Amino acid sequence: MKFEWKGVMPAVTTKFNPDDTLDLKMFRTNIEAQVKAGVHGIVLGGSLGEASTLTSEEKIILVKETINIVEGKIPVIMTIAEQATKVALQSVRDAEDSGADGLMVLPPMRYKSTDYETVEYFKEIAKSTELPIMIYNNPVDYKIEVTVGMFEELVELQNITAVKESTRDIINIGRLRNKFGSDLSILTGVDPLALESLLIGADGWVAGLVCAFPAETVAIYELAKAGYTKEATEIYRWFLPLLELDISPQLVQNIKLAEVATGIGTETVRKPRLPLRGEERERVLSVINTGLKNRPVLPDYKSLTNVNKQLV
Repeated sequence: MKFEWKGVMPAVTTKFNPDDTLDLKMFRTNIEAQVKAGVHGIVLGGSLGEASTLTSEEKIILVKETINIVEGKIPVIMTIAEQATKVALQSVRDAEDSGADGLMVLPPMRYKSTDYETVEYFKEIAKSTELPIMIYNNPVDYKIEVTVGMFEELVELQNITAVKESTRDIINIGRLRNKFGSDLSILTGVDPLALESLLIGADGWVAGLVCAFPAETVAIYELAKAGYTKEATEIYRWFLPLLELDISPQLVQNIKLAEVATGIGTETVRKPRLPLRGEERERVLSVINTGLKNRPVLPDYKSLTNVNKQLV
């Protein structure tokens, strides 16, 4: 499938049964809710998807299952997050063979590679496939920054065409856009900076809280891109306390708890993660319950007329 790196692309959670097997029934419930809300793609096996705990066989199942659910309506993106280049290349082959439409590639896991090693790692992966690739740039969590200079080398490979920008330095969106124009699509990966990022030129949003609140997330994107900044901002301000649950070491537990509250997920995580408890659990529940109590009525965000075009 040919597609554009733009719009809302949920980094979906992986659903588990109490016996630690994949819960494909609830997984389907969530993916169907995302499609109904109008998301523009599905990203599997990221950090929010508990990638480090998944087997290669489980990743294959998730890709195939998602493809069956979305029925070609939107692209299915598989994350490549491995410690060794050799293993990453096999993961790419598995994703291709399973029918994935694109890849989100993280830098080498655990080992803090040099700039040169990082670029070579990405290049070797890109040369092994024709699938379009989005580089995940998250130095806060992974301690490796993909700089503008490194992207100059990477974009020479025709299938490296996007970045999930998670440096939390919003100025970096401007740097990337000024350097590469439309040759590099930019998707924000930081939920509490999403609207700001979209308004200064990001093409899309690889989102986390969308897993529990798909319609609100897509509404913000569509309103912002159509020029309805005031309306987008009103929803975003309501959403912000929830969005901050994404920038936490316990983001998986936080977001799964939110999915339970909206009826499209379960709290079950895979060990060594454990469900939240005590004061932190109560704090997160308070944020979620306050959000649900004040949940906004959404406009018909799927049928917007571009305000900017109206003014021309």
